[in-house]
Amino acid sequence: MIDSLRKLFGLGPKTDYKQLVSEGATIIDVRTKGEYSQGHIKGSVNIPLDQISSKLKTLKDKNKPIITCCASGMRSASAKGILKSNGFQVVHNGGGWMSLNNKIK
Repeated sequence: MIDSLRKLFGLGPKTDYKQLVSEGATIIDVRTKGEYSQGHIKGSVNIPLDQISSKLKTLKDKNKPIITCCASGMRSASAKGILKSNGFQVVHNGGGWMSLNNKIK
């Protein structure tokens, strides 16, 4: 019960996004193509949230870590849920792309 509450409120262990990226994690930016073109994390892949279900086949390795991001963290949370429900094992919601970019520098 306490572990569930910790996870719900984000009080669990902190994710080391920099380490995940150094180990080969894929960063998926789920903002629109227009938003992505205004700025994004170098090396990230743009798959807008409304297309993620139809693009699952482009993500071949379901065991490779994935970090989702967007503008604020809401769409990336939805993307994380979609990926997890489709068998992707290691998915992290990185939140807003600018904040995530600062964490991985």
